[in-house]
Amino acid sequence: MLMPKRIKYRKWQRGIRRGNAHRGNTIAFGDYALMSLEDVWLSAQQIEAGRVAASHAIGKEGRFWIRVFPHKPITGKPAEVRMGGGKGEPKFYAAEIKPGTVLFEISGVTENVARQIFNNIAHKMPVKTKMVKRFHTV
Repeated sequence: MLMPKRIKYRKWQRGIRRGNAHRGNTIAFGDYALMSLEDVWLSAQQIEAGRVAASHAIGKEGRFWIRVFPHKPITGKPAEVRMGGGKGEPKFYAAEIKPGTVLFEISGVTENVARQIFNNIAHKMPVKTKMVKRFHTV
């Protein structure tokens, strides 16, 4: 499972998700990309589910990149625990996704195949997405 090797603080504050992505909002490696249209915390399990779906669909044809990483620890308290007693323990790690963030990229496949692969991945994501393609300048 994806998680940081080490972090400075074990528990983080939740923060505010607002605005559009200013980083990670362009295609850097592949020819086609899956872009988020909403803001969300994308858990490591959800990213892994997208990776598995893509690797099954691609096979040995093209190349696949994951452009997000879950850095943020999300805490939670167990069920039926009374109020107080401090902050809960980290349950999982998540990536903070803003609208316009590129989640995955693919190259070496046709546009129709890329559309099918991203459709499979989009069904695993808790956010609305769209496929974008790189504009080659000649």
